[in-house]
Amino acid sequence: MHKLEKKLVIIGGGPAGLAAAKTAFDKGITDILILERDFELGGILPQCIHNGFGLHHFKEELTGPEYAQRFINDVAERAIEIKLNTMVLDVKENKKVYAVNKTEGFFEIQAAAVILAMGCRERTAGAIGIPGTRPAGVITAGTAQRYTNIEGYLPGKEVVILGSGDIGLIMARRLKLEGANVKAVCELLPYTGGLTRNVVQCLEDYDIPLLLNHTVTGIKGNGRLKAVEISEVDKNLKPIPDTAKIIKADTLLLSVGLIPENELSKKANVVLDQRTGGPIVNEGRETNIPGIFACGNVLHVHDLVDWVTEEAEIAASWAVKYIKKDFLKETAAIKVKAGQNVSYVIPQKIELQADDRKKIPLYMRVSQPLTAVNINLFADGEKLYSFSEPFAKPGEMISIPLAQKTLAQHENLQEISVEIVEKEGE
Repeated sequence: MHKLEKKLVIIGGGPAGLAAAKTAFDKGITDILILERDFELGGILPQCIHNGFGLHHFKEELTGPEYAQRFINDVAERAIEIKLNTMVLDVKENKKVYAVNKTEGFFEIQAAAVILAMGCRERTAGAIGIPGTRPAGVITAGTAQRYTNIEGYLPGKEVVILGSGDIGLIMARRLKLEGANVKAVCELLPYTGGLTRNVVQCLEDYDIPLLLNHTVTGIKGNGRLKAVEISEVDKNLKPIPDTAKIIKADTLLLSVGLIPENELSKKANVVLDQRTGGPIVNEGRETNIPGIFACGNVLHVHDLVDWVTEEAEIAASWAVKYIKKDFLKETAAIKVKAGQNVSYVIPQKIELQADDRKKIPLYMRVSQPLTAVNINLFADGEKLYSFSEPFAKPGEMISIPLAQKTLAQHENLQEISVEIVEKEGE
C-alpha cells in the first residue's frame, strides 16, 4: 500500500475546501493535499450558473462558476497538490486518511491536521416517504439543475416543485426560461425555506404560483410520472383529506432539505449535533477529535457561499495554529446554547486561547419567521447586549459578533446563550 505524509489534508474540493487551502497556504502551511471525488474542483458551484454569488466576500455579483474559478485559480497559483477522481474511504482519529483512485490504487496519508469539507447532499423521495408509485420523473432539484446546466437536458415539460428551498426556487425560474410549464411550488410550512430575494426573483417575477401549507400526497404514473396529488395541511402539518387535487405533470422536483455529508466524520468518531446534522465544534471549527476540523455545508447548511468561505478561513487559520503547535485550550469550555426561537448556534463551544482575536462570529438560524427582532446574548443568564434586525427568517442565516473582551470580563463563565425575540409592542 502506497503511503504519504502531509501537513494538512483537506477532504473536498468545493468552495469550503478551496478557501481553506488558500488560507492555510497563505498562513505558512504549504504542504497541503486536497482530495476530491469528482473530476473537477468547485463542488456544486459549476452547475449554479445563476448570479448572486460573492456579494459579501468579493463585493460584486458573480455566477457560481465565476466564484469557484477565483479560488481554483488561487489554488493553482500556489501549486497546491490536488487529487481528483479520488474517493476517501476512511478517516481515523489519529488523522490517517485512506483513499483510492485509478492511477494510485489504495493509499494511506498520515496528516498532521485534517479539514472536513465534504459538503452536503439532497433529501430524496425515499427520505420523505411520498405515497404512490415510483415512475421516472421524480428527481431532486439539484439533479435537475445538473441535467439542465451541465448535461444540456430539459428534465421535464410539465413541472411541480415540492419544497421552497433555494435550489427549488432557482430551478423554477430556470425551467421556466427553458420553456417548461412550472405549475406550482408547494411548501409544507406556512413560510418559504429559501432566501427572500429568490422568492421574488424566481417566483413572483415569473408568475409561478407558491402554495404554502401544501404538500404532495400522491404520485401517479408507471413508466413516467403522469400527475401528482397535492393537499393542504393543517396546523400540525397533516394533510386535510377533502382538499386533495390532481395536477398533471411529467416531472416532480424535490427541494426538501439538505443533509451534511458526514459518513467519514462518523468513521473518525466525530460527535455530531442532531440539530445541524454536522459536527460539534469550537470557535476554531475543531471537532471533538484534536486536529480534525470541519467547515462549510458538512458542518451546517449555508444559504450563501460567502459564509462558507468565511467559515473555511476560520477553520484553516486554526488548523495552521494546530500544526504549528500554537494551539492552547482553556481548562474548561464555555458552552454556546441556542435559546428562545433559535434552532442552532455555531460554534457550540468556546475554548481556544488567542491573543490576536477581537471577535468570535456566531452563526445561527431562527426557528420561525419573526419581524422587528432583538438578538439577545446572555452570559450565565446575565444579559450582555442586543442586536436589532427588521426581520429574521429560517432560510437566512444570521451572523453576530461576540467580543473577546466580553468573555474576558466574566470569570469562570460556563455558558453563552442566544435568543431571538420580537420587540415588545411591535
